Amino acid sequence: MPTDQASAPRLKTNLDTDFLKLIAIISMAIDHIGGAFFPQYPVFRWIGRLAFPVFAYCLTVGLLYTHDIKKYLIRLGIFALVSQPFYIFAFHPWDWRAEWMNMNIFFTLLVSLLAMWGLHTKKWVLFAGMFLLANLVNFDYSGSGIILMLIFYLCRNRPALGAGLYILWWLPALWSGYPEDPKSLIVAGHAINWTIFGVLSVFPIYLPSRTGIKIPKWFFYGFYPVHLAVIGILRVILKV
Repeated sequence: MPTDQASAPRLKTNLDTDFLKLIAIISMAIDHIGGAFFPQYPVFRWIGRLAFPVFAYCLTVGLLYTHDIKKYLIRLGIFALVSQPFYIFAFHPWDWRAEWMNMNIFFTLLVSLLAMWGLHTKKWVLFAGMFLLANLVNFDYSGSGIILMLIFYLCRNRPALGAGLYILWWLPALWSGYPEDPKSLIVAGHAINWTIFGVLSVFPIYLPSRTGIKIPKWFFYGFYPVHLAVIGILRVILKV
């Protein structure tokens, strides 16, 4: 996402975004594989909680570093539309109408980025409108993407504060679990909401890395619909 990192830093957190996106798509794929084929093993879903915060962080990097935010938004919008039938196919291969109004993650990222662009350019109506839209429409993660991006954006030059606020955001999960939810983490008889594992993304986001990994941006865009198509095809073949 960053295209001019040689200039003065606009973020004092991790700018190794290709490495971060690799973490995100691997954990996302594990999450989806677990949800589709191994729902009885919650560890797959726990690992998957790392993905969305990292995606939201990478959007913040893109907002601050991309040369053309409009092209960035158009790409997200195109892949949101392209991915939607594959998203439905992967998780509802036997009934395409069952969840057609559940929006895939690209829609959440698109709305979150639009909101933050509104904040960044002081277009307050755009920010408020996208925030309301994220919470009223059945987007994956609802308005959480905007909240996380607000933390990353507002604390972009104060990483210690940003990390602290990020951790605080996840703490309510400690007392909001349901014992009957098989994905909950049970500790000493107490149910912890499974979303708590999202807090672990604080490490790759706030601890700078320099892996030197470079991957074409289209790989990350294409991976999402392709891996969903593979999951859907396998579910049809295996009848699961």
